[in-house]
Amino acid sequence: MSTPPSSERQPLPISTSLAFLTEAMQSSGSPKSMDRRTLFLGTLALGIGIVAAVLAQLLQMLIGLITHLAFYGDVGWSLVSPAHHALGPWVVVIPVIGALVIGFMARYGSPAIRGHGIPEAMEQVLVNRSRISLKVLFLKPLSAAISIGTGGPFGAEGPIIATGGALGSVVGQYVRVTADERKALLAAGAAAGMTATFGTPLAAVLLAIELLLFEFRARSFMPVLIACLAAAVMRAGWVGFAPFFHMPALAWPTLPAMLACVPLGLVVGLAAVGITRALYAVEDGFAKLPMHWMWWPALGAIAVGVIGYMAPRTLGVGYDNITDSLSGHLAGQALWVLGTAKLVSWTLSLGSGTSGGTLAPLMTVGACLGAVLGHLAETLLPGLGLRPELAALVGMAAIFAGSARTLFMAVIFALETTWQLPALLPLLIGCGMAYLLSSLTMHQTIMTEKIARRGVRVPSDYHSDFFLQEPVANHAQRPAVTLQSEQTLGEAKAWLESGEPGSLHQGYPVVDGEGRLLGVLTRKDIYLSGQELQTPLGRLIGRPALVIAAHADLRHAIKIMAAANVGRLPVVEGDGAQVRLCGMLTRSDILGAYRRRLADQYHSDDRST
Repeated sequence: MSTPPSSERQPLPISTSLAFLTEAMQSSGSPKSMDRRTLFLGTLALGIGIVAAVLAQLLQMLIGLITHLAFYGDVGWSLVSPAHHALGPWVVVIPVIGALVIGFMARYGSPAIRGHGIPEAMEQVLVNRSRISLKVLFLKPLSAAISIGTGGPFGAEGPIIATGGALGSVVGQYVRVTADERKALLAAGAAAGMTATFGTPLAAVLLAIELLLFEFRARSFMPVLIACLAAAVMRAGWVGFAPFFHMPALAWPTLPAMLACVPLGLVVGLAAVGITRALYAVEDGFAKLPMHWMWWPALGAIAVGVIGYMAPRTLGVGYDNITDSLSGHLAGQALWVLGTAKLVSWTLSLGSGTSGGTLAPLMTVGACLGAVLGHLAETLLPGLGLRPELAALVGMAAIFAGSARTLFMAVIFALETTWQLPALLPLLIGCGMAYLLSSLTMHQTIMTEKIARRGVRVPSDYHSDFFLQEPVANHAQRPAVTLQSEQTLGEAKAWLESGEPGSLHQGYPVVDGEGRLLGVLTRKDIYLSGQELQTPLGRLIGRPALVIAAHADLRHAIKIMAAANVGRLPVVEGDGAQVRLCGMLTRSDILGAYRRRLADQYHSDDRST
């Protein structure tokens, strides 16, 4: 499709462009990282964090209730493992019943309840201006509670994160905020949900930055931080202060142990790549079945039930499995069986399109794999000093760092959930290696593959804005080629057709006899004015000129151009009565600046030539 001519392009809506232009003209050119609007969002985020914490507790209680009813036939509200049931082979039926209910809810309620939760939230941020339907706020936690409560091999944190994100989005749709501000509220709710589950406010903020905000700005992450702190305080009031995963105190690692974390991280990273590809291969397989997708979760649930019958520990949330792997209570064949069975059960279930999450299952598999490798290293190379408990912790974090490529979140999450500061360097080494291998071998991640297949481009690099660093003075054309207000229309046309230097520009500032700027005229204004040739140019000016200060940055100039739908700005220097015209900045100048930036990024500086 061809680009329409500039006269046919649609500018910003009047109300938006006026507000945008007012802000741009009043700004000094350097945007504030914090302002009163941030305080307003922080107040909203405080309330969202408190409500998200309450919803997290209610969801865990609902999961506990369904688990008690489905596997034990009694009423209880605490999270319990289904592993100790007495149903025998009939346990296979329980997950299937739950999956049938979820398929019905997804088809006749909202398809958005299917899947991990986080990728769906990312998609809404990137393509739908952070808008999540109100019914998802109710259906997602309900479907997740049914899925997990009937034996689904998922953690409660994924649905809680998705529910918190939906809460923030819904609040942002009922309160007068911008799309960027609604994104911050969505991220605040999601991060608060994670904090309320694990007591990890810093890891939750990093998760929001790496997977939802796609930027590192104070005005974006401060509301997230406030929501996380509110959720953390609420959680502390309910359960007190204690690590989420209890494990023996780790000794400070030796140099050989830290070096051993390099191959450990690479092996776990390779596993993360394989798991990601296996999950989407299963999804592709279900998509080829000759039946409606509402029946797919029931097929996946058959595998969950059969595996759960043979390996009961794979059923349900399984946080106790992670604790046992980290603390050394599981060893040998038990680790292999749990890790492999959990992986197969989770992959088949989530790949079928049921409602579930990724964090707890991945952590279980990673902890088991790390513990197995730690036991192997302790047996074959006892001089390394790599304890199985430390290897399990590194494996737990590295598998998420490799599959989701959230390096810093994975490290801080492991520290916040175990309170094992001596593991900091091993965690950084292991997670770094897993992240490196994943980045070299996978284009997408376990969080982005699904939405990338739908054509959604997910940002992966966060860097400072080049245009904020470049002053207008460095790129404006100096001196400005001007027209005089006393010149006639005929004289101007004759000069424009003369081919003299400066006569081929598309727009010109018009000044009076004392050099004061009156406005800007384009070639279109001159040739299509319909005025007599004797008409002075000053009479053609319809509005005062929008100007940009020489010391302002290019981002500020872009804001003014976009809001006013103009392609050039006169550049001025000085203050008050001493303001003088010193140059002209056009869209071509801005593109030229960016072209030089690209050259700096992609062309080596060969000093030998």
